[in-house]
Amino acid sequence: MNSLQHTLRASLVFGGGAALLLLLFFIHIGQGQANISYSMIIDALISPNQSLEHQTLIMLRLPRAVIAILAGGALAASGVILQTLTKNPLAESSTMGIHSGAYFFLVAATIFLPKGLQINSLLFTFIGGAITALFVYRISGGKKGTPLRMALAGMVVTLMLSAFTGTMQLFYENETAGLFLWGAGSLIQNNWDGVQFAFPFIIISFLVLLFMSRKLNILLLGDDVAVSLGEKTAVTRLIAFIAAIFLTAVIVTVVGPIGFVGLVAPHLMRLIGYRQHFTLLLSSFLWGAVLLLGADVVGRLIDPTGAELPVGAVTAMIGSPWLIYLVYRMMKSKQYMNDNGANAAGASSRYYSYKKVIIISITLCIVTIALGVTIGSNAYIESITNVISGQLTPFDKNMMMNLRLPRMLVAAIAGACLAISGLVFQGILRNPLADPSIIGISSGAGVGALTIMYVFPALPGFFLPIGAFIGGLLAVGIVLFFSWKSGFSPTALALIGIGISALGSAIIQIFIVRANLNVAAALTWLSGSTYARGWNHLENIILYPSLILVFIIFFLIKQLDVLVLGDDLATGLGQPVNKTRLALIVLATLLASVNIAAVGTIAFLGLVAPHLARIIVGMNHQRLFVCSALFGAILLSVADLLGRTIAYPKEIPSGLVVAVLGAPYFLWLMRKSGKKVN
Repeated sequence: MNSLQHTLRASLVFGGGAALLLLLFFIHIGQGQANISYSMIIDALISPNQSLEHQTLIMLRLPRAVIAILAGGALAASGVILQTLTKNPLAESSTMGIHSGAYFFLVAATIFLPKGLQINSLLFTFIGGAITALFVYRISGGKKGTPLRMALAGMVVTLMLSAFTGTMQLFYENETAGLFLWGAGSLIQNNWDGVQFAFPFIIISFLVLLFMSRKLNILLLGDDVAVSLGEKTAVTRLIAFIAAIFLTAVIVTVVGPIGFVGLVAPHLMRLIGYRQHFTLLLSSFLWGAVLLLGADVVGRLIDPTGAELPVGAVTAMIGSPWLIYLVYRMMKSKQYMNDNGANAAGASSRYYSYKKVIIISITLCIVTIALGVTIGSNAYIESITNVISGQLTPFDKNMMMNLRLPRMLVAAIAGACLAISGLVFQGILRNPLADPSIIGISSGAGVGALTIMYVFPALPGFFLPIGAFIGGLLAVGIVLFFSWKSGFSPTALALIGIGISALGSAIIQIFIVRANLNVAAALTWLSGSTYARGWNHLENIILYPSLILVFIIFFLIKQLDVLVLGDDLATGLGQPVNKTRLALIVLATLLASVNIAAVGTIAFLGLVAPHLARIIVGMNHQRLFVCSALFGAILLSVADLLGRTIAYPKEIPSGLVVAVLGAPYFLWLMRKSGKKVN
């Protein structure tokens, strides 16, 4: 590239970026419910006075625009450093779980250490982000971990910590009031305090990184070359890591977790051709600011009514397709596609008697449902004693038969159906990581169901499963389309699915804000809950459609024994591979969507139950079908019972209980499958 081309590129990136940032800045400060003309804006900037319009601009709109610029630049710079240190083009605060760790620690501090939070909020977010980043790096294999595996570990850790955070928010609703909007990423500023707090930290950290740019360039050559050139790589990595986490912690403290800015901006600059860290950091900072300020402008254009749209939801809508695009590009590289050997993950060399397993499982399922009907609080012994002795009032009987019994049956049936759906997808795709929540069905179904509720509020309740099915089928179709060229690589498919889930979650957040849905109710549904599920839900939404679908899938399930052997062998044995796969995909998606519409999004159940079944009874899919259904029913019933009683009168959504148990299992499974390949 000659000097003229360098000049043109610099003019485009820095001159064009600065001009676009200035344009967005004026558009941004002109937005709002108060009608302030641009002539008044200029007047307020030049000679402010005490008028309402000037004070609105100076104290509300300007701080918001400035913090957007600072936050966008800081997140982009952090993304550059994380990608360099991990040698992972997918590394970023959100994909490595740093946001969720910082947010979790801050919410915990808000609840348990409110006095310390006033002084040390930044310390809590920094510690949370650092611990999470190190954990993700370790669990994904460290230096041996592939970019896809590291990003997947970060996403799953995010889901796990989000479950913990959601549980705390539901338990301590008063203490965490107002955190829902902030937790989705909000740039709202009521004065200049946030800017004054963040500005020195961001500038100092950024200058440190610029000063270290030459050392960071040498790191890209490899540790051996860097050491031979006299560089202290450990010191360089430590300082850069602290600076990157610190930048993220500052932003989370002031505006909450805002994802994907640190992924998109650095990659745009690399696509343009910047590789050296000095120019890469400067250009990424500028375009990160452009991206976040532009996202806030778009968010306020989408909803000009005054209802605050979380800017984090807008950046997720922009960044999740970018994540999918990057994964799609990386799938062309064979070094990232070395994880197909885990197709039989969960298999064991020793199995148990199928009949004994069925008898024990049915007994456990019945006992769990009976306990769920009997126990109404954390006074377990007293509740059981009252039932056995017959000391029940008419009120107790009504509670048991009309509230607890249908609720437990809904939990059991939904758990069984989600487990069956997960089993089908794992068999079809020969992918041990397939699960309705992991491959995007849960969030897609949630978007579909909320679309029916928001766009067509007059429609009767039985249309919810239809909307959920359409949303779930669309989500799984997108995931399968982008995963097809990788041969449905387990890690790539799961990561694309999580990208779709992030997009769906952003849309759901927008629905909640736009439709003025009850935040606590929305959080409960999004967390997965059988709360207030009665006989109508059981009969109309779950029972009839699920029974029909379960019967059809059971009739077809044996064909998975042939499909798992590979398409060529299955075709040679006379199996209509494409028709069978398509039919089972549609049926499994419909089965999952119907139950998600009824009980909300429950993560990891469709992953855990089939794997437990494989460990216990082997690889025969008809046996797996029955055992997975029973295990799923038991798991969700137990989760519902524990969530309802363990912290009575507070209630933990059963989906959060399952996520807390399922996410560690997923991480263990992913690490185990990686060891098989290595």
